[in-house]
Amino acid sequence: MGLLKRPPLTEDATRTRIIKAAQRLFARQGFDGTTTRHLAIAAGVAEGTLFRHFTNKKAILIEVATLGWVELLTDLLTELSEMGSYEAVAQVMRRRMFNLQENADLMRVCFMEAQFHPDLRDRVQTEVIAKMTDVAEAFFETAMDKGIYRRMNPKIVAQVFVGMFAIAGFSHNTIMEPGASPQDIKEMAEGISDIFLRGVLAKG
Repeated sequence: MGLLKRPPLTEDATRTRIIKAAQRLFARQGFDGTTTRHLAIAAGVAEGTLFRHFTNKKAILIEVATLGWVELLTDLLTELSEMGSYEAVAQVMRRRMFNLQENADLMRVCFMEAQFHPDLRDRVQTEVIAKMTDVAEAFFETAMDKGIYRRMNPKIVAQVFVGMFAIAGFSHNTIMEPGASPQDIKEMAEGISDIFLRGVLAKG
């Protein structure tokens, strides 16, 4: 009696494998340095299967990055909803730094490749960053209405927060040394939060 054959992957499972393989390769080799042949081998599928799911390599990049930004948005929504107070920005930033360090490949694709592809950048800005900013704007407007934050243009505050959120997520490759310790991450999170909440001017 021969060995039982493993059942074929479903279409959804195959698509997920392609996306996960693309995420790894685009992060390590860059979009231009990754061929569809590399992608097919890494995903364990035939090259023809790749094109059955995606029209071209750019379509795969857009899918990877869009999913990554949606994940960012979902995390932000969760973290804002769980904030114990309107001043608990430091704990959000600290979680953000740890979480995104664990998902470094995905974030590298989301942040870096979007800079080199205007169509991807435009889609991300339209579909995800705009929504993140709207969510944050409503959050900060509520804080202003309650007298917790001083009255300002909540949209500008939201844009600063989302920008800060992105920097915190990519901090291990930009504003912090590689291999930063948990204490370093805590200090950076608290520093960013302190500047966000209180500014840099000494009290007059």
